[in-house]
Amino acid sequence: MSGPEESWWDVDAGPIVRSFARTGGRTRPSRDEFNLITLIVATHPDTARPGLEPEHIGILRMCAGGPLSVAEISARLDMTVTVTKVLLGDLLDMGAIQTRAPIALAEAPDIQLLQAVLDGIRRL
Repeated sequence: MSGPEESWWDVDAGPIVRSFARTGGRTRPSRDEFNLITLIVATHPDTARPGLEPEHIGILRMCAGGPLSVAEISARLDMTVTVTKVLLGDLLDMGAIQTRAPIALAEAPDIQLLQAVLDGIRRL
């Protein structure tokens, strides 16, 4: 090591902090509500709450602008999905976020039906 020049970052390897250190050694979220396409919305983007880690704050700031999927959050924070789910579980337990299932394709409006209604209205 080179004293004051010592760095906790290796350009090729990334940060030296291991994933389990970010979650306090936990490997599973407190709730099993998350998959890759679960949408996350910040309900209270207050980042001054006690017990929030920098990763929690990053998630709250990202989700304050609108819903993001678990996969998007994981990618933006450059963390594994498992670590992201653990952190999201913490925020869900605090009431800082809400989860929302994406709209199922079967529930989405039929474009052809909407076009037919629009054409009918135009003919009136």
